[in-house]
Amino acid sequence: MIDRARRISVPLSLAVALGAGVLLHAGQMGNDGRNKPRFTFAIWGDAMYTAVDLGRLAALTADINASKAAFSIYDGDIKSGSTKCTDDVYAAAVERFNAFEAPVIYVAGDNEWTDCHRTNNGGYNNLERLRFLRSTMFISPNSFGQHTLPLEHQGALGEIYSENTRWTYGDVLFVGLNVPGSNNNRVNGPDCKNKSARSDQDCADDNDEYRARDAANIEFLKGSFAMAKAQGSLGVAIIMQADPSFDMPETEDVNERTCVRLTAG
Repeated sequence: MIDRARRISVPLSLAVALGAGVLLHAGQMGNDGRNKPRFTFAIWGDAMYTAVDLGRLAALTADINASKAAFSIYDGDIKSGSTKCTDDVYAAAVERFNAFEAPVIYVAGDNEWTDCHRTNNGGYNNLERLRFLRSTMFISPNSFGQHTLPLEHQGALGEIYSENTRWTYGDVLFVGLNVPGSNNNRVNGPDCKNKSARSDQDCADDNDEYRARDAANIEFLKGSFAMAKAQGSLGVAIIMQADPSFDMPETEDVNERTCVRLTAG
C-alpha cells in the first residue's frame, strides 16, 4: 500500500519519476509572489503480479482513494517479465485502473510489450503486442478512473505513439513517455534471440522501431518543454518506466547497476 510517511514535496523545476509507491506534493510560490495551489498525486507501478499482490489490490485502491490524491500514475509493468502476454492481461489492467475514484494515467512498461518475445512470455512478436497495447489502452482521449483527466496524445488514438501523453494540472506540466526497460527495445547481437522466439528479421524490426520511437520521444519532450514555457508552468514532471542506465545489452545474468561504465570526460 501507499506509505503515507513517504510524502515528498517536489520543487518541480524538473522532476523525473521512475516508479515508486509514493505520494507527491506539487505547487510552490510563483515568481509573481502569489501562492500557487498545492495538490497531491500518487505514483505506483511494477505491481499486482501474484495472487498475494492481487489480494492486496482492494486495500491499495482504498488507500489511494482515501489519500484524496488529485490523480495517480501507474508507471508501467502490468504483468511480470516471465508471464504470458495474453490479451486478457491488458483488459484486467484497464479494469484495475477504472476502480480508482480519481484519474489514473498509465505509462507503458517493458513487461507488457518489449519482453513479450521471450519464450516464457509466449513468444509473441514485440511490435504486434505494442500495436495491441495501443489499440486497447490508448483509445480514449481521457485517463482511466471513475473521474478522468483529458490527455493530449502524441499520436492518433489507438495508433502509433498514442501512448505518449501530457497533461497540465495546477501549474505543472506532466509528460508520460514510452521509454521502457529492456534497453528501450534496442537489441544487440546474439542476445536478441536468447530465450526468445525472435527471428533475425524481428531483431532488425525491433531496432528500427527503437530508432523511430526514440526520435518521436525526443520531439514530444522538446515540444512539452516549449509548451511549459509558453504557458508559464512552474515545472515539468517526466514519467517513464526505464531506469535511465538501461540494460545494455539486454541480459538476464548481469546486474547493470553494479557495472562501472565509461563516461565522457
